[in-house]
Formats: sequence, C-alpha cells, structure tokens
Amino acid sequence: MSRERYTGELIIADRFSVQMIKGKTVTFKENADLQSLIWEHGQMPLPPYIRREPDEDDKHRYQTVYAEKEGSIAAPTAGLHFTPELLDVIRKRSVHIQMVTLHVGTGTFRPVKTELVEDHYMDRESFEIASTVIAEIEKAKQSGRRVITVGTTSTRTLEGYFSGKSSCRSENGKITGSTDIFIREGYRFRAADVLITNFHLPQSTPLMLTAAFAGRQNLLNAYKEAVSGGYRFFSYGDAMLVL
Repeated sequence: MSRERYTGELIIADRFSVQMIKGKTVTFKENADLQSLIWEHGQMPLPPYIRREPDEDDKHRYQTVYAEKEGSIAAPTAGLHFTPELLDVIRKRSVHIQMVTLHVGTGTFRPVKTELVEDHYMDRESFEIASTVIAEIEKAKQSGRRVITVGTTSTRTLEGYFSGKSSCRSENGKITGSTDIFIREGYRFRAADVLITNFHLPQSTPLMLTAAFAGRQNLLNAYKEAVSGGYRFFSYGDAMLVL
C-alpha cells in the first residue's frame, strides 16, 4: 500500500476477546464469580476444523493483539493478522484506527441450511461503540475518506447501527445495543468502504457478507485464485483486502 493512497483513512477493528463458553446452560446454587469459573474450568472454543484440543497457549494466540473486552465465543480472525509493530506502521501513515465491540455468538457460525436464504435467522449479538467513533466515521464520509473495516464482525457492528437494524441506547458517550443484521447480496453498505477479511467457509453468513461487499463473481474469482495458489483458509488463514 502506498502512503499517498491510504493517508487519512479510517480503520475500524473489533476489540472483543474470546470468552471460554460452550453451548450449555449452567445454574449455580449460590453466588459465584462467573468469569473466574469460566477461565478456571473452560477451554478456548477453537473451531472444529482445528483438529486438536485447545491448550494454554490458545488463550493468548487465539486473540487479536488489541483484544480487550470478554464476551465472545470466537476471535475476529481478520484481526489476527495485525501485530503491534504493523499497527504502529499504519498509524505513522496517518491512518486513524478505532475500535468497536461485538460479542459474537454461535449464530455467526451457524451454516445457512434454509431453502431460501432470506429465511435464515441470525441470533442477536450485543455490541458497544463509542460515540466518538460514530462521529469520526461521519466526518470521514463527509471529507471523502474511506472507512476500512477489519473483519465481518466490525462490519456487522457498524452496519447494524447505521442501517437501523439494531436496538441500542446512548449513555455516557457509549452506544450499547444488539443486532441480528443478516448482510447478503443486495444490501447497501452504509459504513464500510473497504473490507479486510479471511477466506470463509461455504454456506456461512460471513461468506455471504463478503459476497455482498465484493460482488459474487469477484469473490468467486478470488477464491479460485486462493485455491490454485495454496492460500490458507479459515481462522488462521490468509486475508484479503476488498476495495
């Protein structure tokens, strides 16, 4: 990327950290520190295609370097590509970096199995956005600068808010709420101008979001290139920049 082309752009990334919860309901007979119990007895929820049991290193490796708030069942994989050194290089090119939070649930990874794609149901997921982030996005749009979202999670957070497909409230400089937005072909993006994302699973909602952003044929061409070039797919895989 050239300095001239990306000077002044705005990158939005998701800062959630992975919380070790499996799909069970647990009832406690007395007061308990749930977070402590989760970290003591839980395991990192590695995707099933990583064919091994999670270990202690995964608590640190299966996170982004800017992970902060607990509550997600998976890492925002597009952000795994960033290191502190790379983020410093990006900032020095006058690119603004902001963070949002989306607590990803199982719905994001549930494959689409309905006969009609519009019949697929997305679970609601909670998010948090600082009011200053919204203001900076609006300012970037007005000045002709591009908003670059890192991953489908950051994209869904912002699009859920800007499209009105969320329930939220603003208090003390923070916008908190939830969204069940399902982004697929035909959707008009309100926030994202550029997308950084991984290569996703077939029949997945992240793949459909990427197809909506890039265009189906463009995405198919990119995937053919990735397969022929031996690119790595999924969580620890390669990423692509969709302009």
